[in-house]
Amino acid sequence: MKTRKNSAKKSRWRLLHQYYSYTGFYSFVGKSMYKAILPIVLFVGIIVGIHFFVIDINDALEYATEHFPPLGVLSIFFVSESILGLIPPEIFIAWSGKTAHPSLYLALIAILSYLGGIVSYFEGRSIANIPRVFNYLEGSMSKHIKNMRKWGGLLIIVGATLPLPFAVSSVAAGIIKFPFRSYLAFGLLRFVRFLVYGIAIYGLL
Repeated sequence: MKTRKNSAKKSRWRLLHQYYSYTGFYSFVGKSMYKAILPIVLFVGIIVGIHFFVIDINDALEYATEHFPPLGVLSIFFVSESILGLIPPEIFIAWSGKTAHPSLYLALIAILSYLGGIVSYFEGRSIANIPRVFNYLEGSMSKHIKNMRKWGGLLIIVGATLPLPFAVSSVAAGIIKFPFRSYLAFGLLRFVRFLVYGIAIYGLL
């Protein structure tokens, strides 16, 4: 009996592997990571340039923590995470590292990012009910929507964990009316990303 169960599990994983290979999921992740590397490199390059030629980044972050109220910074971050992830989260992770309570603010921005994704999800649900907007976005986001229909939860996991806009995956999930409970469960991996990035960035600053 155990042998049959193990073989059934193996065959199921093989079928899934074949499906994701056939539908191009692995190549999609590879291409997405490749496209994400250039902006990350540029971002790091700009930060390094500012650090050595304009102002010490640590001094800039400390200035931000002293002169900008945390509520304002957190509000800007939440709006960004709710609208296609306009500002790189890494900036806010670095900011949290210079506050009086780094762990608290890192947890807060992780929660706000998760909530921002939920807002984006319902934006997608709302868009699906507005024909003109839906038709426009269905054209501009056609590939992402098509991929969401093919891969569903895995695409949400990719958006939650990799350096890709989580809001875009969330909007696409809302547009195709991906089950909300499943979306919430897959989206929890967003917290893992912030934990890993927080540890990495705190170590550099």
